[in-house]
Amino acid sequence: MDARHPASAAPLVARWFGRVAYRDAWDLQKALAVARAADAVPDQLLLLEHPPVLTLGRQADDAHVLAPAAVLAARGIEVIRVERGGEVTYHGPGQLVAYPIVRLSDRGVYLREYVRALETAMADACAAEGVSAGRRDGHPGCWVGAEGPLARKVGALGVRVERGVTYHGIALNVTTNLVDFDLIDPCGTPGLRSTSIAAELGCRGGSPSTESVEIVAKVFAPALAERLGATLAWADDDPRVALAVTAGEAARGAP
Repeated sequence: MDARHPASAAPLVARWFGRVAYRDAWDLQKALAVARAADAVPDQLLLLEHPPVLTLGRQADDAHVLAPAAVLAARGIEVIRVERGGEVTYHGPGQLVAYPIVRLSDRGVYLREYVRALETAMADACAAEGVSAGRRDGHPGCWVGAEGPLARKVGALGVRVERGVTYHGIALNVTTNLVDFDLIDPCGTPGLRSTSIAAELGCRGGSPSTESVEIVAKVFAPALAERLGATLAWADDDPRVALAVTAGEAARGAP
C-alpha cells in the first residue's frame, strides 16, 4: 500500500450467495461497480460458486477452449467473453468465486498491490485448510509448489477496473472436479496442471461440495479485508434491493 494514502478502515461488505448463475452474478457486479463509483454503496465482496461455465478474458484466444461446441452444448456449458483480463477460465461446483467491488483510491492501493492482496488471501485460505500455496512470479494466481518443477495452479484471477472500481476477481478450487479443466488450456497455458485443496489433501474422487466452498469463503473474506486494511462486515440482505432504492432516489432527485 502507498504510504501517502493510508488504507481506509471503511467496511468491506461481504455476502455468501451459494450457487449463482454466471450471468446473474455478472449483472450484479456491474450494477454494484456503477453504484460504488458514484459512492452510493460501500466496497462489496460477493462470495459464491457457479454452475459449470467457461469465461474468456477480453483478449483471450478462443483456441484455448479445447472441447468442441457440441460437447459443451450437450453438457449445458456456456462460453462467455467478459471484460476482465486473462485467458479462458473454468468455473463450476466446488470452486470459490469471489468478486470484490472495491474503489482502490479509497484504500490507498494500486492495481499491482490489489492483485497481490488477492493472491495472498487465496494462499491464506489454502493454509487454513492445510495446503501450502503462494504466488509465482510472472504467473498470476495461487500455486502449490510454485517454485518447483511440478507447480500446480489452485487459484486463478482476472480483474477489471472501471472508474477506479474493481470487479471480477478470483476462482479458488476447493472440491472442484478437476477433470473439467480438460475442456480448456487453463489460463491459456497448454499443459498447465490444475489442482484443488481437496486434491492436495489426498481427497481425490469426492464430489464437489457447496458446503466446502462456504467454509473456505469464510476464511478468504477476512484475509482479503486484512490485506486491504478494511473492516469486514457480513451481510445477509439482497444488495439488489439497495441498488433499486438508490436508483429510485436518483430518479426523484433525492440528495
